[in-house]
Amino acid sequence: MIYRTQKKKLVGRYSMTIAEQSKNSNLPPTPKKPSQFWSKKLTPSLLLASLLGTYLDLYFTGKEYYSFPMRPFPEIFSIHIFFTLVGIPLMVAMFLFICTKLTRTKRFLFILLLSLAMSVFEKIAEPFGYFVHADVWKHYYSFFGYFVFLTIIYRFYNWTKRV
Repeated sequence: MIYRTQKKKLVGRYSMTIAEQSKNSNLPPTPKKPSQFWSKKLTPSLLLASLLGTYLDLYFTGKEYYSFPMRPFPEIFSIHIFFTLVGIPLMVAMFLFICTKLTRTKRFLFILLLSLAMSVFEKIAEPFGYFVHADVWKHYYSFFGYFVFLTIIYRFYNWTKRV
């Protein structure tokens, strides 16, 4: 493989030699490393999010705080099984991807914004028949619940990265 070297000045008196593949080389380009985000450290967080979401839905539908009138396999599942097994992991993967790019303050504000958005979306989804909440349910319960849920998932993700 033919490499060309060049010196790049970084800061002050420090410099670094960088090796790059020559443009005249007949060899294929070196493959890029896969993203660190999609490592096997993400899978436990997605599994935890799916399980936690499923058990919370089972608990709250069992206590009749809310229900899902439009759901797949209503004769088998009392919860929206597609949302808990596919929707939650996809949304949590996007959430974790964005959170890894943010500073601590922006991440806190992002979690607050998402929690607020989810409680608003629940209220909007009621007239369409996706949710039916009991009269005792207050939508600020959803806000605090999503805030705690997202915080737990992000902290668990960071913990699995370190272990």
